[in-house]
Amino acid sequence: MIIRLVRGGLAAALAVAALAAGTAVSTAATTSATTAGTASGAAKAVATAAVTGQNVAVTQAGNYPIFPTDYTNFSVTWKSSGTADLTGVTHLTVELPPGLTTSGAMITSFQDYTFTQAISPDGRRLDAFFTGNRAPGRSEFMKVFVASHGTRPAGTIKVTAANRNDADPSDNVSTYLLGSGPQAPATQAAPAVTGIGTTSGAGTGGTAVTVTGTNLDNGFVLFGDSVAVGGCTATTCTVTTPGGAGSTPVTVVTPGGSATSSTPFDYTGAAPPAPPAPAVTGLTTSTGPAAGGTQIYVQGGNLANGAVLFGGVPATRYSCGASLCSATAPAGTGVVDVTVATAGGTSATSTADRYTYTS
Repeated sequence: MIIRLVRGGLAAALAVAALAAGTAVSTAATTSATTAGTASGAAKAVATAAVTGQNVAVTQAGNYPIFPTDYTNFSVTWKSSGTADLTGVTHLTVELPPGLTTSGAMITSFQDYTFTQAISPDGRRLDAFFTGNRAPGRSEFMKVFVASHGTRPAGTIKVTAANRNDADPSDNVSTYLLGSGPQAPATQAAPAVTGIGTTSGAGTGGTAVTVTGTNLDNGFVLFGDSVAVGGCTATTCTVTTPGGAGSTPVTVVTPGGSATSSTPFDYTGAAPPAPPAPAVTGLTTSTGPAAGGTQIYVQGGNLANGAVLFGGVPATRYSCGASLCSATAPAGTGVVDVTVATAGGTSATSTADRYTYTS
C-alpha cells in the first residue's frame, strides 16, 4: 500500500485551506435544489440532482495521454455536493485501458484527512481511500500519473467514487474515451448482498471472509465502521476482517449504493488493543468571540478520525488527519480546553490546548 500526503508543512496547508470552503462534521440537512456540472474540453462533468443529505460527485479532467507523449497526468475530483456535510470513508477507483499504467496519485489538499492508495500488479487500477469530513461545496482532487510506454493507448478511463452515506449514486461514475472525450454520465446498478461465507472470527481480525451478491463492482466492505482489506468483483468480495468486538453488520459499499448482509459477523475472543491515545500539542488560534464561528487548526499526534471538542462541546465542524485537525468553534464562554476524542481516548489537557472566548 502506498500513502502519499501533501507536503510543505502547516504553512503550505493553511495556504491551500484558505482557498477552500471550511471543513465539516455532519450537521442537520436542509432541502435545496442544485444542478451542477457541464462538459467542457477534456473535462467530464457530472450533473447532480437535488439531494437532501450527504452526496459525493466524481469528475475527471486534465492532460490525457496523446501519443507519442509517454508520461502525463489527469485529475480526479470528488465533491461534497449534497445539503449536509459529507462524512465517512470515500472509496475512489481509477481503471485504465490497455496501453496505460499508473505509478500512483498525489493528493494536494489540506491535511485534515487520511489518504491511502494501492496499485494493481499490472498498473492499470488504482484504489484509494479518503477519510475526512467535508462541507457542501467542498471538493478534493488527486493527480493521477500515467504512462503509455511508447504505445498508442486506446479505450476508456473509468473513475468511480463510493461512500456509505451517499444519498445519490447517479453521479458516482465518470468515463473518458481517449481520442474522443468525456462520455455520457454513467451509473452503476444498486448492489445486493446474498450471503457471507464465514460468520465468525477472532476479535483481533485477520479472518478471511467471502461476501457474495450482485453489482458489487468497485465496492469495498465495512465491518461496522471499519474497512476490510480486499476487493470486489461483480459477484464476490474477498476480504480479511479488521479487528472488532461483538455482533457486527457487514456492508458492501459501491458506486451504486450500499447493501448490508442479513447475517452479521460475530467477533469472538479478545478485541484488538485500542489505538494510541491522541495528543494535542498546539492551536493556531487561541481566542475567538463568544458567538463561535472561528476556524482553528489543532496540531498533535494520533488524531486521525477524531472529533474536536471545546470544553467538551463538539465543534460546529471538524475534520482530522493523523497530525492535524481543522475545526470551527461553537459558542462558549471563558477559557476552555480544546481536546480531540478518538477510539484511543481523549487527549489530555494542557496549556497548549487552551482557548479563550472573548465577549
